[in-house]
Amino acid sequence: MNIAPFAIEEYFALYEFQVPHLLCASDCEALTVAELLALAGRPLTDLGSLHLGYTESQGHPALRQAIAGQYAQVPPQAVVFLGAPEEGIYLAMQTLLEPEDEVIVLLPAYDSLRNVAAHICGPGRVKPWPLTPAGQGWQLDLAQLHRLITPQTRLLIVNFPHNPTGFLPTLAELQAIIEIARQHNLWLFCDEIYRGLELPGRDTLPSAADLYERSLVLAGLSKVHGLPGLRAGWLIIHNEALRQRLINWKHYTTICAAAPTEFLAQAALAAHPQLVARSRRIINDNLAAANAFFARWPDLFVWRPQQAGSVALVGVNQPSATAFCRQLIDEAGVLLLPGPYLGYDDRHVRLGTGRVNFPAALAHLEAYLQTWPGG
Repeated sequence: MNIAPFAIEEYFALYEFQVPHLLCASDCEALTVAELLALAGRPLTDLGSLHLGYTESQGHPALRQAIAGQYAQVPPQAVVFLGAPEEGIYLAMQTLLEPEDEVIVLLPAYDSLRNVAAHICGPGRVKPWPLTPAGQGWQLDLAQLHRLITPQTRLLIVNFPHNPTGFLPTLAELQAIIEIARQHNLWLFCDEIYRGLELPGRDTLPSAADLYERSLVLAGLSKVHGLPGLRAGWLIIHNEALRQRLINWKHYTTICAAAPTEFLAQAALAAHPQLVARSRRIINDNLAAANAFFARWPDLFVWRPQQAGSVALVGVNQPSATAFCRQLIDEAGVLLLPGPYLGYDDRHVRLGTGRVNFPAALAHLEAYLQTWPGG
């Protein structure tokens, strides 16, 4: 049975490396290998002497120990290191789900958080739980979550801090979600790939891995640490039986992570404070530019700045955000991501604020809009 097209990746395959001014990147500014090792206090020669043999399927013990140290209640044996963060979504869905199970997923969302479950469970078995606009931000409807649960519901999928809105729940809201999952004996898949990129005044929430025994938590180094090319991620799974079943699925995908990935991941974790501070500084600087830009264009855009993470979902006062984005590609060389590619409406676009060239790209967009007939 064919799976739904991976709309976001197909879109980026067409435009990401061809359009000069990228304003919808989901990651933070990347580093070179030399820069990373310098931050970690490791000589570049250590990488040159790395033995390129097989690695342990679950991940090197020292690496899993370092990852476990990022949490309060996670032992190293609960960590499964991945060949890429995306692998964790596929493995979790294959391990947990059977045909005719029901799944609830917070929307909008990355394709695989929606589509892999739909592929396994069948038509109509994945129920959307949408975030809704609320003033200058977004809000959850916990009463709606209660209504969506049936005896067939097996899994709840959430993503905090949220991609693409930048929404961050309160601790009370997160605890309420976990209590609902516990009451109904649901598994909770929590994508925490942006955890650590909270804006000033926002505390980092406890990980679901530290709060709920039936959680599967996805994290990695692509976004917060600015290392998307490293393809380093991990799952936290407390339930041993489930973890072993997932590792069996992993034997059918990557078997084990690449040795250079493990080596550089350990360096990144050693330099965790510096990397997080660097990414936060870039985002904060870029948000200042974004706030000023959107204040000048209130009739065209609805600006709801993110509370955490490096992305925001921006309203566009145009009949079709998709058509608007295509016009920007063709006429301005600017890339934004339309809402339908995230399972949302065609009146929003995703904005990425994690790259150092963001102000220049935004200035290029504004120069175009100043002469745009629709402006």
